[in-house]
Amino acid sequence: METDQLIRTLAADNAHRARPVGFVLALALLAAAPLSVAMFLAGLGVRPDVMTAMHNPFFDLKFAVTLALAIPAIAISLSAGFPGLDTWYVYGKEKYGFELGGGCTAVSAPGLYPLIDTGQINGLLGGLRGAAEYETLVGMAGKATAGMDAQSATHFLIIILIVVCNLFYFLTGQEGRRRG
Repeated sequence: METDQLIRTLAADNAHRARPVGFVLALALLAAAPLSVAMFLAGLGVRPDVMTAMHNPFFDLKFAVTLALAIPAIAISLSAGFPGLDTWYVYGKEKYGFELGGGCTAVSAPGLYPLIDTGQINGLLGGLRGAAEYETLVGMAGKATAGMDAQSATHFLIIILIVVCNLFYFLTGQEGRRRG
């Protein structure tokens, strides 16, 4: 059997077609939205003065503020995992023209620094240290700042262990022997 014929045969056997991600997300939203509204109303109930509150100009402002916070939060949450920030900047900055920044693990940060240099993203929180620096910048110490002590102590311990192991290695004369 030729390779091309084998590929066609295998492709014909695969009748299952994966649903597009957008379709699955739309179904999840349709199922979750009424459920979350029902849970909200069951837990908190409707305000007795809801009609009076609707006439207050701050009532509409609550929805505007919520949307203003939700839209960037969606963009930030989309950048977690794969595809990451290096993929999403194309949609945010290049296609729709809104400014984009993000956070990533420290090991991913060096690959994203060129995006800052070229202006494709505005900011980057590179790992725990980047998050701690941001917390310090805004004057609000949180979990990242607290985590830096543990991370620094762990890194210091690793360095000490590497030095001690190398000392034992060289002091016992193991550098000249090879293991088979």
